[in-house]
Amino acid sequence: MARKGSVLVIDDEEIMREILDTLLTREGYDVRLAVDGAEGIELARSVPFDAAIVDVMMPGMDGIATLDGLKKNDDDLPVLMITAFASVETAIAAMKRGAFDYITKPFKNDEVLVVVRNAVERRRLMAENTALRQNLQAQSQRFAGIIGRSSRMKQVFDLIIQAAPSRSTILITGESGTGKELVARAIHTNSARADRAFVTVNSGNLPPDLLESTLFGHVKGAFTGAVYPKKGLCDRADKGSIFFDEIGNISLETQAKLLRVMQEREFMRLGGMDTIKVDVRIIAATNCDLREMVEDGRFREDLFYRLHVINILLPPLRERKEDVPLLAHYFLEKYGQENQRPGLELAGDALDLLIEYDWPGNVRELENVMERAVVLSSGAKIGLDLIPDHVRTPAKFQIPPFVVPPEGISFKDVVTSVEKRLIESTLEAAGGVQKRAAELLGIKPTTLNEMIKRYEIGTRRKKSDQALEEESAARSKAAQHAARLARE
Repeated sequence: MARKGSVLVIDDEEIMREILDTLLTREGYDVRLAVDGAEGIELARSVPFDAAIVDVMMPGMDGIATLDGLKKNDDDLPVLMITAFASVETAIAAMKRGAFDYITKPFKNDEVLVVVRNAVERRRLMAENTALRQNLQAQSQRFAGIIGRSSRMKQVFDLIIQAAPSRSTILITGESGTGKELVARAIHTNSARADRAFVTVNSGNLPPDLLESTLFGHVKGAFTGAVYPKKGLCDRADKGSIFFDEIGNISLETQAKLLRVMQEREFMRLGGMDTIKVDVRIIAATNCDLREMVEDGRFREDLFYRLHVINILLPPLRERKEDVPLLAHYFLEKYGQENQRPGLELAGDALDLLIEYDWPGNVRELENVMERAVVLSSGAKIGLDLIPDHVRTPAKFQIPPFVVPPEGISFKDVVTSVEKRLIESTLEAAGGVQKRAAELLGIKPTTLNEMIKRYEIGTRRKKSDQALEEESAARSKAAQHAARLARE
């Protein structure tokens, strides 16, 4: 028979010790007996127990002093106090000093078994939480703060460990807010380059010339304002790793130069002629479909295959909801410490709500929600009132019904059309403010800007106007030419 746990019984009355020993042993517990507080404390120091039962009234060292000694040795040990009805106030005082519960004499056997079962279960849960916290700390250090226990995330962790020691280029794909930069850092941390620089390049935030200068540096006089020569990020990342965030946003010209770095491990500074050798591990990330961009001529095919040696796909949070409680408590503890609010708890109904929500902004959105809750909290518990309205009452998006024609329909065209119309509608709702529209869609402003460019939203009218102006100018020029010929 599997044992249910170990219990220490401390009581000066022999008959009471025998009753508890028989009752608990028959139920499946391992029981050790002590005749007084000193013997019980000594036993607890040498053998770990899941629970202890202590008589309040004992000669010499009484139950309160014994409780103090047991808790000093093991503060997490659940201690049950046995007391006569007349000494209930003493038992209550013991609970204020850390006792788990108390039982009054005469007691019923079932009552004792229920309280012991609860105490042992609490001990087990506390041990599991301690082990989980230690595992999370170790995982956080090894995986750059990535939190997750779901099967999808275990696959990600396995890929990181397998790919990190190699020199191969790695492409990290996934939606915005899923933690692509954390994965890149974890790859670097677990590689032989860990003691060298990890350099991040925000690919979508810089115009082509400035991006190239930032990457490769420039020589004096390379452009207006280049008064001094300057080294680039590739120099800083030498012998280390360089991470291209949103690599789909870089220009075709810069893509060609990046391809040379990957193939030849060399580059030239902007405006320079000298070839500079470099040893860097390239890690890239994108939330775009690079294959589609290759088909559209917006991304080099040769660079795509150079990047796509090892692909790590990060799942969105809605596809790993079992990680939501873990992440929520992690952020609760993190921002509780930052705001001098340790010990905050998340109410059960609030946690249920977080699990039900789909998190279009992924882990980043969940982190923001938990930080907001901590800052606005006034009590010890985070309840429903501290969860933002859009999480409590998420908008219901309904796609209108449509009929597929007999000749069929292009799935890609439908998705493109819906995505384009959604962006146009959101921009209209946001008054044309891209930052606000990006917030409504739960994506980065840079991502929205890229999609606006891809679908030429707001530019077709400009192109049309420009064409009319060019046509008008051409007609005017032709009329002038005809008039000149007539005069001649």
